[in-house]
Amino acid sequence: SIVAASMRREPEEPQSPRSPNGAIPKETTLETLPAAAPRPEAEKIDGKAIAATIRAEIKRDVASMIAAHGVAPGLAVVIVGERPDSATYVRMKKKAAAEVGFHSVSIEMPATASETEILDAVCRLNADAAVHGILVQLPLPDHVDEGRILAAIHVDKDADGFAALNVGKLCLRGGERPSAVACTPKGCLALLERSGVV
Repeated sequence: SIVAASMRREPEEPQSPRSPNGAIPKETTLETLPAAAPRPEAEKIDGKAIAATIRAEIKRDVASMIAAHGVAPGLAVVIVGERPDSATYVRMKKKAAAEVGFHSVSIEMPATASETEILDAVCRLNADAAVHGILVQLPLPDHVDEGRILAAIHVDKDADGFAALNVGKLCLRGGERPSAVACTPKGCLALLERSGVV
């Protein structure tokens, strides 16, 4: 019918995408895509070289301190038990301390040592004028309260930066700086800074 004919519509052709200026772009293929700018090659951070430089700087500063004051920085490490990983880590610390000229003290205690015995060892190190930093190797045996042992370290000898006062100072903006900060994040920042990343 006339009505039916008037209602019939030819199927519409799909509209081609148009750019903002109305031009119909060419069919996009891998061949027509613009070439990407070449990415710069990643550079490896030479941690060993940076560590050697830092140790050389510390060794120079230690020599200057000994010449000026007759005192070498003293670092004490307390290890309880015979965990192979802890023993390896302590050996590395002692080796690094020796390389830069630190006075090194090592207190090795059996895994059966009581909490009181470990506290007594920490207190002796607190009173030792030749010791300026104390590290207690973690983890401690299960029967020992790690928090109590770490809290016994005098804040001025807190080499790990675990003391509540040092952690609190680290969280504040401005004011006094902590006497020590955790070594792992500090070392990561040193790698990035000395590599020119930050």
